[in-house]
Amino acid sequence: MPQNITYNQNNLSKDILLKLYRNMLKPRLIEEKMLILLRQGKISKWFSGIGQEAISVGVTMALKKEEYILPMHRNLGVFTTREIPLSRLFSQWQGKMNGFTKGRDRSFHFGTQAYKIVGMISHLGPQFGVADGIALANKIKEVKEVCAVFTGDGGTSEGDFHEALNVASVWSLPVLFCIENNGYGLSTPIAEQFNCENLADKGIGYGMESHIIEGNNILEVYQKVTEIAESVRKNPRPILIEFKTFRLRGHEEASGTKYVPKELIEEWEAKNPISNFENYLLKEAVLTKEMIDSYTIEIKQEIDTHLKIAFEEEKITPNLETELSDVYKMFDFQETEPSQKKNKIRLVDAISEGLRQSMEKHDDLVIMGQDVAEYGGVFKITDGFVAQFGKERVRNTPICESAIVAAAYGLSVKGMKAVMEMQFADFVSSGFNPIVNLLAKSHYRWGEKADVVVRMPCGAGVGAGPFHSQTNEAWFTKTPGLKVVYPAFPQDAKGLLASAIDDPNPVLFFEHKALYRSVYQEVSENHFTIEIGKANQLKTGEQISIITYGAGVHWALETLANNPTIAADLIDLRTLQPLDVETIYRSVQKSGKAIILQEDSLFGGIASDVSALITENCFHYLDAPVKRVGSLETPIPFQGGLENQYLSKNSFENHLKELLNY
Repeated sequence: MPQNITYNQNNLSKDILLKLYRNMLKPRLIEEKMLILLRQGKISKWFSGIGQEAISVGVTMALKKEEYILPMHRNLGVFTTREIPLSRLFSQWQGKMNGFTKGRDRSFHFGTQAYKIVGMISHLGPQFGVADGIALANKIKEVKEVCAVFTGDGGTSEGDFHEALNVASVWSLPVLFCIENNGYGLSTPIAEQFNCENLADKGIGYGMESHIIEGNNILEVYQKVTEIAESVRKNPRPILIEFKTFRLRGHEEASGTKYVPKELIEEWEAKNPISNFENYLLKEAVLTKEMIDSYTIEIKQEIDTHLKIAFEEEKITPNLETELSDVYKMFDFQETEPSQKKNKIRLVDAISEGLRQSMEKHDDLVIMGQDVAEYGGVFKITDGFVAQFGKERVRNTPICESAIVAAAYGLSVKGMKAVMEMQFADFVSSGFNPIVNLLAKSHYRWGEKADVVVRMPCGAGVGAGPFHSQTNEAWFTKTPGLKVVYPAFPQDAKGLLASAIDDPNPVLFFEHKALYRSVYQEVSENHFTIEIGKANQLKTGEQISIITYGAGVHWALETLANNPTIAADLIDLRTLQPLDVETIYRSVQKSGKAIILQEDSLFGGIASDVSALITENCFHYLDAPVKRVGSLETPIPFQGGLENQYLSKNSFENHLKELLNY
């Protein structure tokens, strides 16, 4: 049979040639079995990589076992070449406990530290930013390793792809960005996806070296990637690699391939990476028919044996306690008492001091954000940090919030800690996806922590307008897996920030800009911690419970100072997720009346949930309806008079008095 692919051994040993062949054969035989099981209804979905095995196998064999790989749907060969027990893969696909996600996710949406694999999420793009973070950790630790990350041609249109390439290029990160150009993004052909001749051409705009590799030629893949990886280990830098291949089956099996021209499928079937390599090895007398039969029988027996193990495994019995406890990584909070020696400083100074002391405590902590290095951040919180900690640990970033959040997660995967500063909380919308879909779900999905703090300068009252004044905490309290902290005072801010950084779970740390330089307090000099999830009762009174946080605390204090006859419990929540419901309930059960004040517009905010919780759990104690007070249902205006009218600060006193008189 004539060869449709030209091979060049370049003195590769017989052992390597046979290993390359066998490693391609194994995922192909597994896939053929899975397609049968899919038709039998024994698995629910399948994303086929038939015809693309050479890429997964060649790249994986070119890397060292300790080097991370971030695969996608069609990279079964990565998992099998890393020699993951098949029973675990089969259990994963059947939603069994012996899989990697305890039945919580399917197919290839998982990772495993044991095999140095970080699985994808369906949003595709953030995968590249995670690879940036892993590579950054390697560079900081001076570990001579590369990291390989996969995407398809469709994923190259996502903003995360471009952000990650830009960051990697600017920081000279040792990443192999691997694009499997297989002709279609689901049903959309490449001609309708991009307007350049080759996807590798995209590297030019980022000053990045790029290569085009025949993705169905296992020898070309293995040898070129081996050469590239060795070069990158010596000279860290990102490389963009486009593998030309084709998707012979549907995006997933239910999609089919009716939209693909028949002649195109036939053309690529002739370039089948396994049959072509098999014929070549037979011709070169490296492989025999008997060896093919032996390999096939051995692999099929392994498949059948491990399928039996997976099929016989009991179905998962839902356990409520297990489900709830796995949302966050267990964190044994260690309280460090605040010192008696204090200095009167502003909120902004307390945050800076706490961040500096955490940098001193954790030598694996990295700060990232726009202008945070020499400039010290737009609010000067990291001023002087570069001189003390160096530019490796205090890093200016391009304006690419999504890639930096994902990179922070990559640092965490490599055992480091990350604090990312959103220049303004409003800009978090550009990094929303990796926060709510990557950080928040990581531990629940595959038991991997997301040791990341995202600092969120927020709030109105400074005439900054609709795009620099939002207090958007409610975007995140809705998402299980995130912790949300919102201090109102310098002492709390310093202690809670230290705890947030110690905590291995993702924390959104809100800092109100209007309070930065207007609120002073005696703050302990030492590095100390305050437990996340504990409210602070600032005042005690029998008439009413005032529940608030952030700037609302100061508005409530001012109102009470102007009305000294009102005897109120004033509760500063400090933490919005987890929420200290015990303190809230205890107060309301005593006072019988509750008013909840927030700066955010009213509908869908924190006050709504606190009100519902009080009504559901303290109804028999209430002497009046629970009252919510929030700002207007408009974006935040710039002009002073309009902004003042917008804020709930101005209506709070009237609402408070109305509820007292109910």
